[in-house]
Amino acid sequence: MTLRFHQLHPQFAAEASAVDLRAVRDDETLEQIRVGMDKHAVLVFRDQAFTSDEQLAFAIRLDGEIHRKTGISVLQKSRFGDEALTDVSNVGSSGEVLAPDSRRRLYGLANRLWHTDASFQDPRGRYSMLAALVVPPVAADTEFADMRTAYDTLAEETKASFEGLHVHHSIAYSRMTLGFEFSDEESDRLKGAIQPLVLNTPRTGRRSLYLASHASRILDRPVPDGRLLLRDLMEHATRPEFVYRHSWRIGDFVIWDNRATMHRARPFDDTRHRREMRRVTTLDVGHPHPSRIARAV
Repeated sequence: MTLRFHQLHPQFAAEASAVDLRAVRDDETLEQIRVGMDKHAVLVFRDQAFTSDEQLAFAIRLDGEIHRKTGISVLQKSRFGDEALTDVSNVGSSGEVLAPDSRRRLYGLANRLWHTDASFQDPRGRYSMLAALVVPPVAADTEFADMRTAYDTLAEETKASFEGLHVHHSIAYSRMTLGFEFSDEESDRLKGAIQPLVLNTPRTGRRSLYLASHASRILDRPVPDGRLLLRDLMEHATRPEFVYRHSWRIGDFVIWDNRATMHRARPFDDTRHRREMRRVTTLDVGHPHPSRIARAV
């Protein structure tokens, strides 16, 4: 099978030609998807019909190892029975829309901040794969920012000053900026991780800023006004010319590279309109041999 990719933004993001990803098991097509990710960083697949097990199986075929130490798992168990399936929805276990003061809803509000999935873990997240099952009748879009172009457009002197810098990422930090409170036990389980400020993608050699609302402080050496620098970089990286906005349809399946992008959910009346999405994130570890992945699932 030969996939085609139609670019959706001048810098990145593309829509793939028609394909049923549930049936994709051959090395050639899986590698075409990886190459598409290398180039575009965000890929949109239409009219997918994954069950939870099928979504997990596809993620393993494409990228190997699954992220299961999700932040929300510290608060409660997954209603799907597997912590690898992140519930990006505004409904409870019985399908009811969450109340405005629901702790899970308040926790999820931080998804409206610019972030990268699992930057607060070691190893960090690589690909995220989000399936849209129920879409509200109002705009409930997701924005993506191209962190590669954001890095490319920095002054050479600025790029040089970032070499060797590392940043502490904590999901507790991003939530607490919105006033969310954790118990002592929850805080103990959310220590965070240390990540480079600039990433080098092995498959392409491209460099990108690695930022998120989880980024709390710069380490390694004194940096004047370090937290202000992180804020300034976030502002630079999310300039309109670096951003693609995705309008969801039922059956959309979007894959993005967390090393090359940030993303955020745009607000809608989530106490009135139901939305159900399920996300799987893979870990940024060495790619297993394609044939071994395809045979494993």
